[in-house]
Amino acid sequence: MTGLRRFLEAPPPTAPPAERCEMCGVDLAAEHGHVVTVENRALLCACRPCYLLFTREGAGQGRYRAVPDRVVRAPEFAITDGQWDALQIPVGMAFFFRNSELGRVAAFYPSPAGATESLLPMDTWTDILAANPGLPEPADDVEALLLRKPRGEPVECFLVPIDVCYDLVGRVRMYWKGFDGGTEAHREIDGVFRRLRERAR
Repeated sequence: MTGLRRFLEAPPPTAPPAERCEMCGVDLAAEHGHVVTVENRALLCACRPCYLLFTREGAGQGRYRAVPDRVVRAPEFAITDGQWDALQIPVGMAFFFRNSELGRVAAFYPSPAGATESLLPMDTWTDILAANPGLPEPADDVEALLLRKPRGEPVECFLVPIDVCYDLVGRVRMYWKGFDGGTEAHREIDGVFRRLRERAR
């Protein structure tokens, strides 16, 4: 009977496996940096030493770039409803970054299917940038301009690390329910933007 008891009792809880640096394999702290592989835009979790290797321009023959941590709010950002509509973004959020491999700005929006690319009309985006001359300029591949347009409210604009955008995409994908997303998804989205306001300079 003693031998059978071990099959009847619930096994002791086990801790989830530690997250590891995707470059050298060491265990990572909960808060850690990220490195972008420029060619395919993959985001790698990195320990501090590996992260620091790619903070210099041209390190790793330009194949990898460390994601910086600056967040800048652009409170004077202006965009008309017509310009927003011309961007062909079907939801109230989008992020824009310059893809150095393609040599152009790419636009994505979070969706239940993941990050969805918008076919960005370049003349419209150029007009928006021209109307906002004080806008901070994102570093290629690793920073983005993140826009949010709540219904009936002005657009919020932040310069953010690209990993913030993919965190937002992951939350939308995980929590979105039904046509309008549901309460839980909107709570997660609001939380992302609340933390950005707290971090921003």
